[in-house]
Amino acid sequence: MAEITAALVKELREKSGAGMMDCKRALTESNGDLEGAVDWLRKKGLAAAAKKAGRIAAEGLIGVASSGTTGAAVEVNSETDFVARNDGFQDYVRTVATVALGAGGDVEKLKTAAYPSGSTAADALTALVAKIGENMSLRRTAALTVKDGVVATYMHASVSPGLGKIGVLVALESAGDKEKLLALGKQIAMHIAAANPQALDISSVDPAALAREKAVLTEQAAASGKPAAVIEKMVEGRVRKYYEETVLLEQVYVVDGESRVKDVIAKTAKELGVAVACTGFVRYGLGEGIEKKTEDFAAEVAAQLKS
Repeated sequence: MAEITAALVKELREKSGAGMMDCKRALTESNGDLEGAVDWLRKKGLAAAAKKAGRIAAEGLIGVASSGTTGAAVEVNSETDFVARNDGFQDYVRTVATVALGAGGDVEKLKTAAYPSGSTAADALTALVAKIGENMSLRRTAALTVKDGVVATYMHASVSPGLGKIGVLVALESAGDKEKLLALGKQIAMHIAAANPQALDISSVDPAALAREKAVLTEQAAASGKPAAVIEKMVEGRVRKYYEETVLLEQVYVVDGESRVKDVIAKTAKELGVAVACTGFVRYGLGEGIEKKTEDFAAEVAAQLKS
């Protein structure tokens, strides 16, 4: 029997677009013959996944999962919302979110992580692409961990437990009652889903974004023609407003419309009798940053006729 080398498997993966485990099996079945392996994959419908890889996938689902002191979020994209309602696709997103708990927020590590079916997460998705017939991608993942406390999860526009369009993780570090911490974490996560903060606290605001904001505010204030000292005070006030709009702990809590998020956390800490700190959050909105392709109906039909 011919030796199945890593280089041969790599060449077949690049040629077919199929997963690593499928390529190994195809080469084994074809006794190391590359073209025979391609034919084997085509017969199984696995090579077809490569042809779909260039199509834009901007729909899909966000998945969240938590276990103990760790939480994870994933985004898996599909071409259409119809596929996002497919049971097989939903099972994959739900499972890969659980697998992501051990990936530490590294999407490449997640792709090569062991999947319950015996393959990797990436290969399981390739098999799903071949089965359903749409391009799909495991786009990103994030994870939060606390030493002592909880990582709460929340899913907005949920289609099934842990699956939906906007997924949020909130890390609360505390030795306090875990059930009460989870309740607080979920409420803060609901706030994050609605308010979409860009930073946890003032110290973590992107310096470049802050500099741009200050430049705009200074120019706007200067147009008033007021003295430099007054302009400086105006800019300071507007920067505070900027923080209140973009920084989680400085935002007005949407649940009551009055308190600051940091004050809500402080109140809970007082009730529990121990310190409570929000150490991080993740907010995934489906399709963020993906440029969606738009075509009119006539163009779509014409494209199909040419294919």
